[in-house]
Amino acid sequence: MAGTAQSPRARYREQTRAEIKEIALRQLAEGGTAAVALVRIAKEVGLSGPALYRYFDSRDALLTDLIRDAYADLAAAVTATADALPPDTSPRARARALAGACRTWAVAQPHRYLLIEGTPVPGYTAPADTLDSARAVLEPFLAVFEAAEPSAAVRPVVEQMTAWVERNTTVAQWARPRTPGGSAGVALAGAVLAWSHMHGAIGLEVSGQFEGMGHDGSTLLTAQIDALADAFGLD
Repeated sequence: MAGTAQSPRARYREQTRAEIKEIALRQLAEGGTAAVALVRIAKEVGLSGPALYRYFDSRDALLTDLIRDAYADLAAAVTATADALPPDTSPRARARALAGACRTWAVAQPHRYLLIEGTPVPGYTAPADTLDSARAVLEPFLAVFEAAEPSAAVRPVVEQMTAWVERNTTVAQWARPRTPGGSAGVALAGAVLAWSHMHGAIGLEVSGQFEGMGHDGSTLLTAQIDALADAFGLD
């Protein structure tokens, strides 16, 4: 059954919201979150200040939409990479590929990456549902680590993540169905450590901290992922 056609008013509203977000992203790229200004956006779109609030009732609401979009795009990039890998890809190679997909996305649009993984915006608290968006980025990593054999070096993290799964129903409902062939606690520990390794290296790179240091960011990231793979006994 065909979907219901949108009214002209609804189409105009969607187009205006999209234009507002496009301008906000440009401001974000030019000067970070501090540069995102509703008054300037309204002027560029051709709306009065009060009229703009019909589309986003606050700057925080606009930032929330940008954050949701960024997480969704990053999760799509990582998932697409996971889906494109041959079934016989080793866990180590899979981890490298997923981390590489995160880096490629971040380097291409550092302002969006820093919005979701950089310094928290002062005075802003993201809605709880953005946590689900963040988990979607980590989801492909669970399968990489679910059957791993963690070494003593990462055992404390595994124990903490296993306890987290046991006491947190929401986490258990997310992690266990995605790790049917192994341990949800081990998989979660691997995914969380992969996240910290990735975003430490990627965050430094996209914020310009590696300039003049004589190495490529992808080389460092691969080395970190390989060290993590060694700690989990990945082939």
